Amino acid sequence: MLTVYGLFLVSGLAVGSLYALGGVGLVILRRSTGVLNFAYGAIAAASAMVAWQVADWGLAGPVAWISAIVTGVVLSVAYGRLIAPSLAWREPAVKAIATLGYMLILLGLIGLLWEDALRKIELPTDKAAVTIAGVRITVTRLLAFGASIAAVIGMIFYLDRTRTGLHMRALADNRDHAALLGIPVTKVESLAWGISGGLAGFTGLLFGSLVRLEPAVITFMVIPAIAAAICGKLSSLQLTLLGGLAIGVIEAMMTLYKPLAPLRTMTPFIVAGLAILWMQRGQRLTFATET
Repeated sequence: MLTVYGLFLVSGLAVGSLYALGGVGLVILRRSTGVLNFAYGAIAAASAMVAWQVADWGLAGPVAWISAIVTGVVLSVAYGRLIAPSLAWREPAVKAIATLGYMLILLGLIGLLWEDALRKIELPTDKAAVTIAGVRITVTRLLAFGASIAAVIGMIFYLDRTRTGLHMRALADNRDHAALLGIPVTKVESLAWGISGGLAGFTGLLFGSLVRLEPAVITFMVIPAIAAAICGKLSSLQLTLLGGLAIGVIEAMMTLYKPLAPLRTMTPFIVAGLAILWMQRGQRLTFATET
């Protein structure tokens, strides 16, 4: 029985790592541009489909993997350079809704280019595995877990120790003041879109291998990713990582109990809701002070 729990725990950590990677990509972009990108999942889905297509053409595996990341960067930067600047001075809600439109456009293009079919991305790491405490763990799962931790550590170091990281933090504090200080706003924002898109491409690639290669499923991965980002207050990368892992593990464990299994899709909302309540503890609601 312990082995069964171990298998679901490992599975949950792997999927939670993908949620965390998505959350990190969202937080990096949100901190630099103020945009909550609902198209993140669709970008990941398009990237995964391109990787599958490249592999299906018989090209080498590394070419397919790189194509996923490049596709994510191109699709993300394209939005960041062509559409986002015209909305830079609009309300955050308007910016977020605009990305919903981009998500629908990408979903439509994916449906136009690829028919519905059972597909899977095969990675060499799928067949390699290690056994820990009697539980077999594929290297792909270890890769997902390690990548999520590396992404958090790498981005913290980048934001704290590099000049462009400093510029990103300045944009997050005040876009107008950053521009007055001579920070190249467009260049820095494009870099943020590129980093976020690269993470989306990588996440889509792993999702297509670990879970399933279905564009709609990958697209709506953005929901638990946003929930993970909410756990991190849309700013903390460490808490976003913990939030993503928690969502993945709770989802996996709920499948062990038949009465709870149908409710597992509610996990991101419940975890995000509890996180919001915890963050607001001790605070009065705004309308409670109004008379």
